[in-house]
Amino acid sequence: MTYSPEVRERLELDAKEIIGKYPKARSALLPLLHLVQSEDGYVSDAGQEFCAEMLGLSKAEVVGVSTFYTMYKRKPAGEYHVGVCINTLCAVMGGDQIWEELSEHTGVGHEEATPDGKVSLERIECNAACDFAPVMMVNWEFFDNQTPESAKQLVDDLRAGKPVVPTRGPSRLCTFKETSRVLSGLSDELAGEGPSAAGPSLEGLRIAKANGWEAPK
Repeated sequence: MTYSPEVRERLELDAKEIIGKYPKARSALLPLLHLVQSEDGYVSDAGQEFCAEMLGLSKAEVVGVSTFYTMYKRKPAGEYHVGVCINTLCAVMGGDQIWEELSEHTGVGHEEATPDGKVSLERIECNAACDFAPVMMVNWEFFDNQTPESAKQLVDDLRAGKPVVPTRGPSRLCTFKETSRVLSGLSDELAGEGPSAAGPSLEGLRIAKANGWEAPK
């Protein structure tokens, strides 16, 4: 499969803008993979060929990179890609149970999408938010302090098309394709919305200020 002339023209304009940010064209491969993923919902064969052509690489070089990183999907992700952290702290705080109940509730497993294409699931090794464990992410936006019940309700709301807002972050939840476009380096103007840190993440800073502690000069 190849892109239609209209899609190809649009992708080329975006790709040239992205490539122009780098001193060497091949350095733009990761962002371009996100760009084609924003078009197809995964890194398709056509997307790999497009990246190779735009960067003067072989398709094998592109495939070698796209299959190395888990953020690049090999089959279509759901409109909302739900990652459940099952690493140590989240696991002992309930992450394993959340995963098991959510997988049973949706009828899909790791890197699988629901039949309606609305939601896909992924077991995540770490979401780097241990102070809010157990944590889930939807299209890489945080949903903190989850329980099996809240996780299932979240997925039900996503499938029903109800508005869902991240615990920390922008005022609306982007789709997987929209998020992939942002990760390619093309802004959606939402980066400044919401707190960058909150609650437990700031507790150490609060204690330090209260005691007048400072880092060594």
